Amino acid sequence: MDISLEGKVALITGGSRGIGLAIAKSYADSGAQVMLTSRKEESLRDAAKFVGGGASYLAGNAGDTEFAQKCVSATLEQFGKIDIFVNNAATNPYAGPTLAVSEAQFDKTFQVNLRGPLFWCSQVWAQHMRDNPGVILNIASVGGLRAEGNLGVYNLTKAALIHLTRQLAGELGLTRVVGIAPGLVKTDFAQMLVDNYGDSLAKRLPRKRLGEPQDIANLATFLASDAANWITGETYVIDGGAGVASGAM
Repeated sequence: MDISLEGKVALITGGSRGIGLAIAKSYADSGAQVMLTSRKEESLRDAAKFVGGGASYLAGNAGDTEFAQKCVSATLEQFGKIDIFVNNAATNPYAGPTLAVSEAQFDKTFQVNLRGPLFWCSQVWAQHMRDNPGVILNIASVGGLRAEGNLGVYNLTKAALIHLTRQLAGELGLTRVVGIAPGLVKTDFAQMLVDNYGDSLAKRLPRKRLGEPQDIANLATFLASDAANWITGETYVIDGGAGVASGAM
């Protein structure tokens, strides 16, 4: 099986750290040229050096649709095409009972986690993939598949992103749309969960460890490659066996 991205161009939101950075590095190591985006230019500069392979970057807010249009255009201007688009940027400004969320917190979460991905996809499609089919990869969460204390609002956005993956796969045809739903992965974004629940969860998992960003990047590289060219519309759970943890010895 040839897991190669040689000659491909990938645009990755939230690409300066954590899962997004691991995906970018894995893509570059597999032969792709990479455009990274996130909010902070300094972090992106360091990330691009780490990724290597001539990686480029553009700083901006993933929830800003005008920036989405600008970034897609800049990627096409620099690299000439976009074969792979990864919706990885996310935010979680609120943790607590779902009905206690403020309007501002709710709107911010949906702006970045759902509205953003939809309109990034719209720009990638309109500017390139309509005539040049590619791969769209949405990074969701296992939280989008279950009820969970204190993360209800965040998980609403991820449940919607999982459905958006299926919806767009049906509408976009030759452009494949796939998703990944990670469990608890050791990233800065998930630091609070890792610090408070990581050790106890890891002990219950069949593999006896939490996820690493590279675990997600490995699957993301396969799904973006031609080896996965008959896969579309599905979101793949990768959680170290958390769904079967109660049966682990």
